[in-house]
Amino acid sequence: MPVRALILLTTLAATAVADERPNVVLVLIDDLGYGDLSCYGNNAITTPNIDALAAQGVRFEQFYVASPICSPSRVGITTGQHPSRHLIHSFLNSRHRNRERGMRDYLDPAAPAVARTFQNSGYATAHFGKWHMGGGRDVDDAPLPQAYGFQESLVSFEGLGDRILPPGGLSDQSRKLGQGTVVNVDKHEMTGIYVDRAIDFVRRNRERPFYVHVWLNDVHDRFYPKPDLLSKFERFSANPYRQEYFAVIDEMDRQMGRLFREIDDLGLGERTILVLASDNGPTAWKRYYDEGYDPPGSTAGLRGRKWSLYEGGIREPLIVRWTGTVPKGRTNSRTVISALDLFPTFCELAGIGSAARSLDGLDMSAAFRGAEPLRSGALFWEYGRDPSYLRPGLESDRSPGLAVRDGEWKLLMNADGGQVELYDFREGFDETVNFAAERPAIVRRLRASLTDWWNTIPQAR
Repeated sequence: MPVRALILLTTLAATAVADERPNVVLVLIDDLGYGDLSCYGNNAITTPNIDALAAQGVRFEQFYVASPICSPSRVGITTGQHPSRHLIHSFLNSRHRNRERGMRDYLDPAAPAVARTFQNSGYATAHFGKWHMGGGRDVDDAPLPQAYGFQESLVSFEGLGDRILPPGGLSDQSRKLGQGTVVNVDKHEMTGIYVDRAIDFVRRNRERPFYVHVWLNDVHDRFYPKPDLLSKFERFSANPYRQEYFAVIDEMDRQMGRLFREIDDLGLGERTILVLASDNGPTAWKRYYDEGYDPPGSTAGLRGRKWSLYEGGIREPLIVRWTGTVPKGRTNSRTVISALDLFPTFCELAGIGSAARSLDGLDMSAAFRGAEPLRSGALFWEYGRDPSYLRPGLESDRSPGLAVRDGEWKLLMNADGGQVELYDFREGFDETVNFAAERPAIVRRLRASLTDWWNTIPQAR
């Protein structure tokens, strides 16, 4: 065979192999509680499209995010590392407020980045939705999403580059920063626009592998649902915030259905790992309680909410569907998975290198394929370095600032070693009975482990 023909055949074969690599679509909902989806126990409303996704794949019951607040939670997914390593341990704010808390203004583009890893491996990459890893307020020099490996992007007021802006003060500040095409929209339009862009991206790249984020601004408050949907939930009008919240969830679920169906209609279901999760627990503003209302969003009885290291702040839904590979209708209540694991797990499933030695996350691909492995090693968190950090409206939901989960034990304490709390998850996940006094050996072991980890974390920029 002539050399030129042999080279052509080899190239075509390599392309065919590359095209067989799975796509990855990661949907990240904003401030969705553990119990807000009907497939996670919400009996007040239904989320039929997301429920169908769970029925077609695996639903995890012990998935943890990297932080109970938006920016560090997203940094954990992006880098596969504890966000505090990057001096992002609360939400990114103005330059002044970031400096007051010893934080950076944006994620260092030299940090590990999952999208860059996929881009370097020949994947088409895109990010559509909330960013909040730099840019906004008065931070006009943050890198665009392209610096982290995304070929295309559309964000909102917590990022730079092309963006859609709903009415509000943060949008007003964003317009002044330049750097990208800005389009004004109503808030209830945003999820549909992100889905439109994701569908267009998938259609254009259907013949090659792709990695795409669809990171919603919903269901973050304040809530501005489509006006015609409010009447659908009139029965909840005694708590107007809850009524609005359910209307937003209803529309969000409908938009997710559009995305899921498009993937299937294009014949990509067997080639696409479709993952849905949330970034942290549901809203917890004190103003709800002051007005006499329970805050909208359900933790399914777990203690804590957003801004808390109790389970309700960091345990979130996780659904994984990969048609023909992931078993249908499986519930995994045994395996502990962290958002830090998504980076190495996606890479393993796609057959690409992830520089795993530099990551804090673990390869949990066996669980994504339907097995129920036990986790090796502990999980660590920090949130709330000083009194200026946002805290849940209820005193009982306000946790110590550090936490570790190791096996069935979870220990919380403050950085100075005080307020030690120990919970035994063999007794349930409600975190109401503190076993610290009864289990001093467990306390010593976990306290030492948590302290050793904390000592590896930089304390200020």
